[in-house]
Amino acid sequence: MRRHLLESPFRSPLTEAAPPPGQEAPVERAESVGRAGQRRLSIREIDAGSCNGCELEIHALNNAFHDIERFGIRFVASPSPKWVVPCGDCARDGGCFAGSRAVVGVARNVIPVNLHVPGCPPSPGRLPESLLALLASA
Repeated sequence: MRRHLLESPFRSPLTEAAPPPGQEAPVERAESVGRAGQRRLSIREIDAGSCNGCELEIHALNNAFHDIERFGIRFVASPSPKWVVPCGDCARDGGCFAGSRAVVGVARNVIPVNLHVPGCPPSPGRLPESLLALLASA
């Protein structure tokens, strides 16, 4: 712990890079979807067992930088399930827990899946982009 504290002032910040100039940013794309009159989306996030990296990125969607609620996407305690969207490589193929006796199987073998968000963990930018694509296709 002491080593991390002593090294932290000399490390660069761990932030996402800005999109390249001329390329449409995910936020601009999301705002265009929102202007098109898309309905609101309520999400019930469930942790079915993982290293919690994906949960940290999902919770980052509510911070001031990502602010996913401005697109009509919000986290709630108990919505009616319409779609199943597993996040992360653990849900896709078991990730670092594949082959463990604690793993029943991948999400698609247990419940019908509508969309999978890949990554270990998926970036907070990829999550709203995927959800907005799912909304646009509905």
